[in-house]
Amino acid sequence: MDITLKQLRAFVAVANLGQFTLAADKLGSSQSAVSTLVRQLEHNLNLRLFDRHTRLLRLTQAGMDILPTAARTVADIEGMVDSSRELNALRRGKVAIAAGTVQAALLLPKLVKGFNKLHPEIAVALHDVAEKTVLELVADGSADLGVGTVPEDDTELAGTRLITDEFLVVLHPTDPLVRIDELRWTDLIGRTLIGPHRGNPIRDRLESELALNGIVLPFDKSMQEVALPLTIIGMVEAGLGAAIMTSAIIPLATSMNLIVRTPTEPHIKREVGLIQKRATSLSPAAKRFRDFLLKSVH
Repeated sequence: MDITLKQLRAFVAVANLGQFTLAADKLGSSQSAVSTLVRQLEHNLNLRLFDRHTRLLRLTQAGMDILPTAARTVADIEGMVDSSRELNALRRGKVAIAAGTVQAALLLPKLVKGFNKLHPEIAVALHDVAEKTVLELVADGSADLGVGTVPEDDTELAGTRLITDEFLVVLHPTDPLVRIDELRWTDLIGRTLIGPHRGNPIRDRLESELALNGIVLPFDKSMQEVALPLTIIGMVEAGLGAAIMTSAIIPLATSMNLIVRTPTEPHIKREVGLIQKRATSLSPAAKRFRDFLLKSVH
């Protein structure tokens, strides 16, 4: 059985208008073409849908029984087509993006605002979460996109470089480290440090890079582990220690009159990517948002 939308649309038009001629005018087709489509539908269903006389066209009982379902099917499919056209034309749509707290607060809001100016009918939902949670939300489909770092061995998620983050130290203006001309990582030995918990991707990256360069800071003894970046900054402002963070925090740190220094030997960086699920296609709205972000930050 090979029933087509054209056949159903022709049947519904003829049934509603009572004439092949009027139905053909409505469908922008010829009377013979509409008649052929109806006969094809009757053949596929093995039912007679109309009683045809010289000047009379009347629905059979089978035709009357099928008409509501056929009309509903045509309406549903045409509605689906109209909806897909609106989505492709970006007249509506939704995008969910997840990002770590710092990126969500200091990077994305201006970008979302710029995107909204271009596409006001697309709703962008921004989820500020722990960076580890970013990966989880993209993986389970709760977020279309994420901002963060994908582990190299991850087979489910893919990341496209968005920005490069550099590791740095945030200091209180009275901290003695401020007076060092060229701050090195080894200068932090013996200092009270403030930073993210073990298992945080940022901390894991830092420890890995330091170890590759033969530097071992006694984080287990010296690091005050804090979950939220804003809390870390507040602790530095209160003079409780020096914070190891990344360059994304610079606007907030400088606005609070804190000193930002980039340690050398080595300079440590990490790529922050725009994350998406490998096996899942983005919606037109999410694809347009992804392309906008990549273009705006490069």
